[in-house]
Amino acid sequence: MGQWVSPDAIAALLSNPKPDSLTDIPEIIVQITKLEPKGKSYGFDANDGKMKIKAIFNSRLSSEIISGNIQNLGLIRILDYTVNEIPSKSENYLIITKCEVVSPALAMEIKDEKNEELGEKKEESGIILKPKQEHEIKGEVKKESSGILLKPKQEMVAKSAAQIVNEQHRNMAPTARMAMTRRVHPLVSLNPYQGNWTIKVRVTSKGNMRAYKNARGEGCVFNVELTDEDGTQIQATMFNEAARKFYDKFQLGKVYYISKGTLRVANKQFRTVQNDYEMTLNENSEVEEASNEAAFIPETKFNFVPIDQLGPCVNSTELVDVVGIVQSVSPTMSIRRKSNNEIVPKRDITIADETRKTVVVSLWNDLATDLGQELLDLADKSPVVAIKSLKVGDFQGVSLSTLGRSIVQINPDIPESKKLRCWYDSEGKETSMASVGSGLSPSTKSGGRSMYSDRVSISHMTSNPSLGGDKPAFFSIRAYISFIKPDQSMWYRACKACNKKVTEGVGGGYWCEGCQKNDAECSLRYIMVVKVSDASGEGWVSAFNEEAEKIIGCSADELDKLKSEEEGSSYQLKLKEATWNPHLFRVSVAQNEYNNEKRQRITVRAVAPVDFAAESRFLLEDISKMKGSQ
Repeated sequence: MGQWVSPDAIAALLSNPKPDSLTDIPEIIVQITKLEPKGKSYGFDANDGKMKIKAIFNSRLSSEIISGNIQNLGLIRILDYTVNEIPSKSENYLIITKCEVVSPALAMEIKDEKNEELGEKKEESGIILKPKQEHEIKGEVKKESSGILLKPKQEMVAKSAAQIVNEQHRNMAPTARMAMTRRVHPLVSLNPYQGNWTIKVRVTSKGNMRAYKNARGEGCVFNVELTDEDGTQIQATMFNEAARKFYDKFQLGKVYYISKGTLRVANKQFRTVQNDYEMTLNENSEVEEASNEAAFIPETKFNFVPIDQLGPCVNSTELVDVVGIVQSVSPTMSIRRKSNNEIVPKRDITIADETRKTVVVSLWNDLATDLGQELLDLADKSPVVAIKSLKVGDFQGVSLSTLGRSIVQINPDIPESKKLRCWYDSEGKETSMASVGSGLSPSTKSGGRSMYSDRVSISHMTSNPSLGGDKPAFFSIRAYISFIKPDQSMWYRACKACNKKVTEGVGGGYWCEGCQKNDAECSLRYIMVVKVSDASGEGWVSAFNEEAEKIIGCSADELDKLKSEEEGSSYQLKLKEATWNPHLFRVSVAQNEYNNEKRQRITVRAVAPVDFAAESRFLLEDISKMKGSQ
């Protein structure tokens, strides 16, 4: 079978590495050779019979390769591309963002022996290579015994597309001209080696202008999060002159054309969006509002984390997305920030999912007042909420909090929401739920936070001072409480409504900064340190109220009454009774900085008594695994 490849196709690509518009791209048909996976995409050698160039498909075309539409040794027509020069390798790289299949896999690789033989029929190879004819019509098919010839399109006598564009171009506003003359690149196609590009994006988050001071001097900086029509996000940062130039120009929710920026590999420790790269705009970058263009609402892409798997994300820099059924909605509270004494509204909602776990999500600012009120009105209908970009904290074990960039959708039209709704209506509403931050039963088989998963000895944690450096590490241990300091501050005075610390009010009572009110009474909540021991060694762990109550065997208010007795012997006896009892602990290990020195902190996240039957089964399974590995 004979097939066409465009003569000198690679040379044509190299001569116009970054076409300004799609009308500048001639018909280019190449053969795919050496097709192989490259990360999330596929790389190959583009072949025109005379030359080859390293190439890679845009990741959005991966489905075409997996389905078999695009095949090795097949032919494709290139519709949109960029040729980048890789400085470190002194070679060019072809990035294909759009193409169409011309032919499935051929019998062999196309090879051209001599230039003068182009256009001659090669019976032994079954391939016909001919140079383009200026007046042949695109799509004309000439059937011969040797196969099919695909011929290039004819130059039309009437006005060309380029002429029409030029006529329209003269009557357009600058932003519209930018849209017509500059090819808009999807964010997913950008990389640091790319030259000129233009993107069309919506500002979905805008940070505040911040001042900084370092060894190189002082300055200002702010960043925005940009989202294109496909839902791909990227963070853009501006410093000093660029920050002052673009701060007022960027408005939340508006659509812009942006060009002349630079990209670099994102610092995963500080990135706020899921993108391997981050963008920097300088004072020479171009930003034009797409005021006369059709606006678009970016598709919100979620990466949901089940509620019972939030534990390892506690105090991590990574943000999470969750979807859940709203179980309860609190009234709006006014919280005074310590940093600037500003009063901000807050509202807590409790959500649950199919893992039968619940978690409290704190909504702040407009999300608390506007969207929170909508949720309160719908609370009796148990709506589904999908929330993007949440911070995971350790308040009450595990808690979630919205940020300025967080997105909340009520009853979203996504598969995860429909699945959760079906589960809740069929069985979930009758199922008992437990807080993800509370202690779990030793027989829990939910994996991430089971008392029998990640079982280690105490020495494994204490002998590794760098453990938990990047993010908290979670383990399970079986240990004894070996010592409780009787003279430590074992509790704090807490608000009965929100459990936050209170201070003595003016004129009596207790003042809660969180609730902004004075109450006549308060409660005591544990915050204590105990020593735990096992066969490998010992270590100090911190325990908070719910976990400490299980260790001591009574509430902090009850223990305070025992301590206030004249002799105090009952208090000492209660602490002694709590020691040398075996427990199963789920703990987190993190690094805290104190006086410019990093220290390891082990915190009890869950505690349960030892179920000796379950413990025996666990040890027998462990022994079987050890025997099997020998």
